[in-house]
Amino acid sequence: MINIPWLPIAIAAQFILGSAAVFDKLLLKKRSIDALSYTFWFGFLGLFSLFLLPFGFQRTPVTIIAIGLVAGALFVLAGFFQFRVLEKIEASETLPLIGSLSPVFTLIFSWYILGTHLGLFDVIGFIFLIVTGYLLFLAERHEISRGILFSIALSSIFLAASHVGVKLVFNETNFIMGFFWAKMGGVLVVLLMLASAKLRRNLLRSAEHTAAGNKVLYFANRLYSSAGSILVSAAIFLSEPALVDATQNIRYIVIFLFAWLLLHERFRGRILAFKLVAVVLISFGLGWLTLGEYVRILPPANPDRPIVWGTTFSKYFANEMGLDWRAAYKAIINDLKPKKIRLIANWNAIEREQNLYDFADLDWQVGEAAKNHIPIILVVGEKAPRWPECYIPDWASSMSSEEKNLELNSYIREVILRYRDSPAIEMWQVENEPFLNFGECRRRTVEEMQSEIAVVKAIDSRLVLITDGGELGLWKPAANLGDVFGTTMYRRVYPKIIGPIFGLIDYPITPNYFRLKETVIRQFTNKPDQQYIVIELQGEPWSPKYLNITPIDWQLKNFSPQYFSETIDFAKATGFETYYLWGAEWWYWMKEEQGHSEYWDIARGLFAQPSQK
Repeated sequence: MINIPWLPIAIAAQFILGSAAVFDKLLLKKRSIDALSYTFWFGFLGLFSLFLLPFGFQRTPVTIIAIGLVAGALFVLAGFFQFRVLEKIEASETLPLIGSLSPVFTLIFSWYILGTHLGLFDVIGFIFLIVTGYLLFLAERHEISRGILFSIALSSIFLAASHVGVKLVFNETNFIMGFFWAKMGGVLVVLLMLASAKLRRNLLRSAEHTAAGNKVLYFANRLYSSAGSILVSAAIFLSEPALVDATQNIRYIVIFLFAWLLLHERFRGRILAFKLVAVVLISFGLGWLTLGEYVRILPPANPDRPIVWGTTFSKYFANEMGLDWRAAYKAIINDLKPKKIRLIANWNAIEREQNLYDFADLDWQVGEAAKNHIPIILVVGEKAPRWPECYIPDWASSMSSEEKNLELNSYIREVILRYRDSPAIEMWQVENEPFLNFGECRRRTVEEMQSEIAVVKAIDSRLVLITDGGELGLWKPAANLGDVFGTTMYRRVYPKIIGPIFGLIDYPITPNYFRLKETVIRQFTNKPDQQYIVIELQGEPWSPKYLNITPIDWQLKNFSPQYFSETIDFAKATGFETYYLWGAEWWYWMKEEQGHSEYWDIARGLFAQPSQK
């Protein structure tokens, strides 16, 4: 993979092509050269690509040559329909719509033919850029005939097919040969045009009625635009065709300025407002693509760094799975031997009755970890790990927020007092993802969190961990409050709203998404040395039903042992140094109740290694 950023190349290309389109419109407006003549010379000038052959000639398979020729032919046809439209309506109306339609077609063709999958930043930038074009088109409110709309659609489809075809060729040969064969396809199309006597007469008539000065301007503009064409091809060579096509609306900014200055198109009121908003949205879309590009070119995480692997244990979840929770916990401690463990002081278990505290089960869990010298993160708060993510005692559920918070702080105080003398406690976690709208408890406010943290800090000086959702959480509020910040890390989830429609969803993110997010948040929190850990790394399937009633075949299919290993590899590539795996109770259940020990064995092997590579 060539590590050259494609986005600056695409931006330069679109600037050239946008300004060339304005000059095209200027010439067509004068009726100096018709669309047919434009198309002929547009394709014929592809012969100049012959001069590139000495810089990268290599033998190319016949099938790849054929694909390149077809792609080039489609590109010229796309140009023909675009020129036809430019004869009829303003440049500022034409290209935004083509620039919004063709990326959609390109994405569809790329997905079907190339197997393209865009990253999260790419998707956001893509959406902003193409929506802008539709916005601009609708803002004009001009009546456009079906014929023009048909030409716009054909231009968009042919351009999309051309770019995907060129990418196929680039995947099998070098840039010079791919570009050459595509241009030769365009040359062949326009040469075939000469077979028609009517077309030849039109070309001769156009040549006779075109002033010499306009001919010079036309050819100068074609040479100028060819530089843009080369840069577009280079960007496609380096990236995904759909992303390159999405940058077409950058031309709008150029067209907007040039049309105002050179074509004397005037925009006022509502239309001007829409166009200015479009400039902002295009800039915003480019910003997201820039982030995506930055994520892509980040150097890989240090594979030789020491990594500590831990896990989380929930008595509630073990019981829910029908397990002997003590047996499951002892197996996790004594057989898996994680380097660290997170335990949960569920409020509704510790204080079933108001002011009556029962620490027996938690004492035993802490004691077992301490005997095995396993450091503990102890979670306190009403929001705790495992669904329903809300563990408020029945007696407190009907209280007002003020009353409940007072009782909550009292419970937290008792827990900290109970375990502050335990050397096994490494840090305290206050609430679980307090600012994420997930689970049956409402989100906590910053003021409520500050109050709870103050209770902990008044009793013990150990570090306080605050967590947030890895993919959708903002991170900054949690990182601001905590001594240590913890993120979740999930790859395949069942969203509450769209899950019933689409099923499980794979997040379109790469490991570098987390590295970028960490870098950005550190800048905003002004805590350059703050420790960031992965507190919850997905290690079990996300099911719409409880796992103990979910068919085993479904679980094995959607979270296979291989996928579990791939998730661990994904996590390693994010660059963190401490990870707490999620799912230890499920691994035990799969081993003991379902006869599948693969997950347990993978985790045990991971925990046995002092440093992962």
